[in-house]
Amino acid sequence: MGSFDVVSQLDMQEVRNAVDQAAREVATRYDFKDTGSEITLADIQISLASSSEDRLNALRQVLEEKLVRRKVSLKALSYGDVEEGSGASVRQQVALQAGISSDKAKELNKFVKGLGIKGVQSQTQGDQVRVISKKRDHLQTVIAKMKETDFDLPLQFENFRD
Repeated sequence: MGSFDVVSQLDMQEVRNAVDQAAREVATRYDFKDTGSEITLADIQISLASSSEDRLNALRQVLEEKLVRRKVSLKALSYGDVEEGSGASVRQQVALQAGISSDKAKELNKFVKGLGIKGVQSQTQGDQVRVISKKRDHLQTVIAKMKETDFDLPLQFENFRD
């Protein structure tokens, strides 16, 4: 029996590095001078703050560029609403999503069943989904189909066993 696990993980070290690089770039760029723009990382949430909404959008773009360069999927970001702050400033919270929620796990299980490949089973195990089959080719087909489909979260495939 072969199997593999579908997981959704974030490399927090890479996220931290990307946030640090973005904060450094914001501190040195002329167009961010005297705007009070800052990016901070707290546990699994990134805070963006600036003087205007268009500066906030530019700040978001700098952050996304740094994350992409460090190979962190932008699907892991969940943007909150833009909030008005004191002194004509605006803020936005960006939540980092790691792990597969039970709803997404059900969706992944349904997708695997919907492929109609004989002998392929999937089950939820905590915040991951295990796919089992007797044939290696079937497992590789499931991985290929999952990569083609957009599930709105970054997926990795681990523990491939024959």
